Amino acid sequence: MKRDIQYAAHQSLLRASAAGLAATFAVGIMMSAAQAQSTPLPRPAPKTRNAASFQMAASETQPNRQPAIVSPVQQAQAPKQATPPNPIIPDPRRNKPASIFTTFDANQKASAAKVSSYLSNLSTLSGNFIQVGPDGNRTTGDFYIQKPGKVRFEYDAPTPIAMVSDGQSLAVRDTKLATQDIYPLSQTPLRYLLSDRIDLMKDTNVVAVTADDLYTSVIIEERNAVVGTSRLMLMIGTKDGQLKQWTITDPQGYDTTVAIYNLDTVKKPDPGLFKIDFARYPSGGAN
Repeated sequence: MKRDIQYAAHQSLLRASAAGLAATFAVGIMMSAAQAQSTPLPRPAPKTRNAASFQMAASETQPNRQPAIVSPVQQAQAPKQATPPNPIIPDPRRNKPASIFTTFDANQKASAAKVSSYLSNLSTLSGNFIQVGPDGNRTTGDFYIQKPGKVRFEYDAPTPIAMVSDGQSLAVRDTKLATQDIYPLSQTPLRYLLSDRIDLMKDTNVVAVTADDLYTSVIIEERNAVVGTSRLMLMIGTKDGQLKQWTITDPQGYDTTVAIYNLDTVKKPDPGLFKIDFARYPSGGAN
C-alpha cells in the first residue's frame, strides 16, 4: 500500500510539471467555435517552400535524436547554443485589462508586420525548449514543427509527456500511462504559430506591441464570456528576427513561458513524428 501511494504521488508530480505546457496549447480549447473561426486555419504551403529535403529518422514513440548530416553552410545557419537561455518571466502587471480603443502608431504596426512576415515565412522549425510553469518549475525537451499545422513537443525524462499535432487535432499524450487527450487544433493558441500565413493585425486581436534593442513583443488576446480572457505573448529577437519565447496567460491569470533555442530551419522532420496513434493510446478527450 505504501509503495502504491508513493507511486501515485510520483505520477502526480510528473504530470503537474507538464501541465503548464499542456495548458499552453490547450488553454483555448473552450473558446467558442465562432471565435476560433475568426483566425484562418493552416493552409497548404507553396511547393517552392518545400526545398529542404533532409530527414530526421524517428519512430512513433521516440524520435532518433542523432543529428542529421548537414553541410558547413547549413551548420552556419543553425549554430548550436552552448548555454540554454534563461526564460524571461513577464511582469504580471502587464495583464491589466486592455482598452477597447487601443490604437497603434506606425512603428508598432511595422513591428507587428515584421513578426507576421517571420511567422508566415517559416516552413520548418526544430530545436530545444525550456518551460517555466506558473509555480516556477522548469522542464526541458525537444520540439519539431512542420507547417502548416504539424508539431511535436517531447519532454526530457522523467516527464512522460509528448504533444503531437497532425494538422487537425492536438494529442496530449502520457507515455507512462499510455493515454492521450485529443483537442481540435483550430481552438488552441498553437494555431497562431502553425498557420501557413498570418497577419497578426488582421487575423488576431492584438492588444499590445512593444519593441526595444533586444525583443519585439506582440500580445494577442482572446475573450470568452464563459471561460474568461486568455493571452498569448510572442517575443522575437530584434537583431536576428528569430522567435525566442512565448507566454500563455490562462483565464485565471497564470503564466506559462516557453523559451526555445538551438533553432534549425533547414532540416525537414520525419512525417512520422506527427502521427497520432489512436490504437496504442486510448483517447481521454474529444474533438
